[in-house]
Amino acid sequence: MSDESRPAPQEAASPGPVPDSAEETGEAAESKPGKSALRVTIEWVAVLAGALALALILRAVLFQAYYIRFTSMEPTLSNGDRVLVNKLGYDLHDINRGDLVVFERPQGVGGRQADDLIKRVIALPGEVIKFVQGEVYIDDRRLYEPYLESSGITAGGMPDNCGPLVNGGCRVGAGEVFVMGDNRANSTDSRSFGPISEHLIVGHAFLRIWPVTEFGRL
Repeated sequence: MSDESRPAPQEAASPGPVPDSAEETGEAAESKPGKSALRVTIEWVAVLAGALALALILRAVLFQAYYIRFTSMEPTLSNGDRVLVNKLGYDLHDINRGDLVVFERPQGVGGRQADDLIKRVIALPGEVIKFVQGEVYIDDRRLYEPYLESSGITAGGMPDNCGPLVNGGCRVGAGEVFVMGDNRANSTDSRSFGPISEHLIVGHAFLRIWPVTEFGRL
């Protein structure tokens, strides 16, 4: 076979020599411009403003922290404790016996009207509550109250503005609950101002957030 009939050798594809530096490409290396201090500051201000707005929305609609200033809920809550209150929960479910609720101070109750109160729900709408030898009875059945320091300590009579009396007890009206403090000897509650309207309830205190050593569900 003659040299003329032989196929010409194929030229291999090659990336060619890799330049050692940007200078060999004939192009100057350029660095990306950094963010200006003003732009960074504006971004941080926007982030902080957004976080503050979210916190205010959560406080107004969902959760709010409350500071305990008195001793009416001892031993469950002490003076100086802080609790977190769910303000939306009762829009989704019913109030339950044993719940700790924060509510607006009823008209005529001593203290600053702006100060909300916190008590425990003892009797629900339609139930008859009465006290027998220091014990609480709901519909003629003794109420088990493990949150009290001792049994047989609930004194007092039925308030004047309570519902109709039934066998010496008070029937809680529709849309109302009977509330009392755990410190029964030192608590101004439904024994004096009567059952409260559910519309006065701000929310359910469900978590103690201070002191840290006592952090946990209520």
